[in-house]
Amino acid sequence: MKSIGIVCEYNPFHNGHIYHINKIKEMFPDSIIILVMSGNFTQRGDASIINKWNKTKIALEYGYDLVVELPFSFATQSASFYAKGAIEILDNLNCDYLVFGSE
Repeated sequence: MKSIGIVCEYNPFHNGHIYHINKIKEMFPDSIIILVMSGNFTQRGDASIINKWNKTKIALEYGYDLVVELPFSFATQSASFYAKGAIEILDNLNCDYLVFGSE
């Protein structure tokens, strides 16, 4: 079974995110979907609109199999540190693919 990794903030979770997860499920059926998500603070250092527990609940309700919090020390840094922390987590979880969306 393959594992698919996604890195996100979901601040807030919206229809584009629902579209994204549905496409991933379509492209990679029967795969484990792992989400690395910032917690109560965003990359810009602002407080998240939704707390990390509610964001996790929403993600699990929409079909993610595992939600891992990106530690504060990475989540509030510049893009290179943010990405480094997230990719290290996915690498340690032996993630097979990284999928991302863009505007």
